Amino acid sequence: MSFEQLVELAQSKLRPTESSDFISCGQVSAAIETSKGNHYVGVCIDTACSIGMCAERNAVGSMLTEGEFQITKLVCIKSNGVILPCGVCRELLMQVHPKNAEMEILADDNGSVVKLSDLMPKWWGSNR
Repeated sequence: MSFEQLVELAQSKLRPTESSDFISCGQVSAAIETSKGNHYVGVCIDTACSIGMCAERNAVGSMLTEGEFQITKLVCIKSNGVILPCGVCRELLMQVHPKNAEMEILADDNGSVVKLSDLMPKWWGSNR
């Protein structure tokens, strides 16, 4: 699947919603492609007590539930365009599978692509 198609998949789940006075979700959406060619999407869940989760981690949770671990591509979007994963998500992505360091991440709306390893130079777990 192309990055353009991954963006379209992520956009299909981008639905800002407030489910209660305490939770909002769907302002950010992420789509991943695995080494097996499967696709998983997640949205952010923001909570008043800070126990929510980012869209990328939500998508990773769905992927892990299906027994997959290696990601080849990732996109993360808001209503105004492509964004990069936060530090917490970058860390999780690195820890899930050693080859995830080489995943391609859409970096901006112009089609620039970076590898996760470029965003995590000198990662602490590299020597383990």
